[in-house]
Amino acid sequence: MAAKAKAADGTDEDAEVAEGAEQAAPKRRFSLKMSGMVAGGLALLGGLGYGGYAMIGHAHHAEAAPAPKPAVFVDMPEVLVNLSNAGSDRTQYLKVKVVLELPDEKLSEEIKPLMPRITDTFQTYLRELRPTDLDGSAGLYRLKEELTRRVNIAIAPNKVNAVLFKEIIVQ
Repeated sequence: MAAKAKAADGTDEDAEVAEGAEQAAPKRRFSLKMSGMVAGGLALLGGLGYGGYAMIGHAHHAEAAPAPKPAVFVDMPEVLVNLSNAGSDRTQYLKVKVVLELPDEKLSEEIKPLMPRITDTFQTYLRELRPTDLDGSAGLYRLKEELTRRVNIAIAPNKVNAVLFKEIIVQ
């Protein structure tokens, strides 16, 4: 039979097959691009997995570090003040017992001579409070943070870790 057939317009079928191959090439390039993207994605995931593994490995080494020193607690004298009563006939009192949490024992000795200053700071601040300032846990949290800030100012350059409440009574 005939090896080459002519199309109606006079072109070879081999030429049409070559054109069909050229049209198939972009599909092939697309699949090569897609393969490259998949390979890049897998490499990225592998890198992230290794990074996570390395972080976990370092975390285990960090846990082996020595335990921090236990905190030291210093009792403050009890403070009793009358609260600010903006136009109210009834006088309300606030009684507070607090403990200072210190980072180390050495600071305990440095703070003792400063106790009158700290007590004065507490009293002047607490006398300006209104009973509504102490409402709820948010009010007590603000009070704790403000007392911690004021103690740190009074004993600067030293710092306490926290002011902890032992007793709070509003009467």
